[in-house]
Amino acid sequence: MERIESVIFDWGRVLIDNPTPGLMRYCAEALGVSEEDLAAAESEFTADFQKGVISEEAFWERVCTKLKVPEPRGGSLWAEGFEAACAPRSDMFSLAARLHEDGCKTAILSNTEVPAMDYFHQLRHDMFDVLVLSCAEGTRKPETRIYEIAVESLGLPPGRTLFIDDTPEHINAAKQAGLNTILFKSIDQVRNELALLGVKEN
Repeated sequence: MERIESVIFDWGRVLIDNPTPGLMRYCAEALGVSEEDLAAAESEFTADFQKGVISEEAFWERVCTKLKVPEPRGGSLWAEGFEAACAPRSDMFSLAARLHEDGCKTAILSNTEVPAMDYFHQLRHDMFDVLVLSCAEGTRKPETRIYEIAVESLGLPPGRTLFIDDTPEHINAAKQAGLNTILFKSIDQVRNELALLGVKEN
């Protein structure tokens, strides 16, 4: 096995707690609908929103048409909801920072909408060399192209790159693209598997 020289982290449910429940709750309350109805309506348009094919305005227009409710006005409801739901896992960010300081290239690879991407940039995390966000790339996990973009951006071959994600489908696609992988379950489990792969943190 080649030496691991770069580590790619998923954002939601790896670096932060799952934001979806809180995001859906926030947006459903703002629209005056149930979380279940909102989740059912928005699922049809999620892929296009995450790929940047449609804007947030177009997303809400389509969702609210299905729900038969007025569209949100004034600012970004998605950004407000995401910010309210975002709960960073400080131990995972610390792990990424230590790897980066030790000379390992680090990246984020996430299926993310433009309002969430804009919020991430506001946080000014400096421990990541590369950000590969679906809404900016026009492709999303588990499509092969987004893994290729991540590897190309890091400037290293897939065999020297490790991808950490909590979704088996995304992990399997990364393996097919030639990356080493860890299916995230806990910070301790990730640390143990990193050690087994010869990736040391200071």
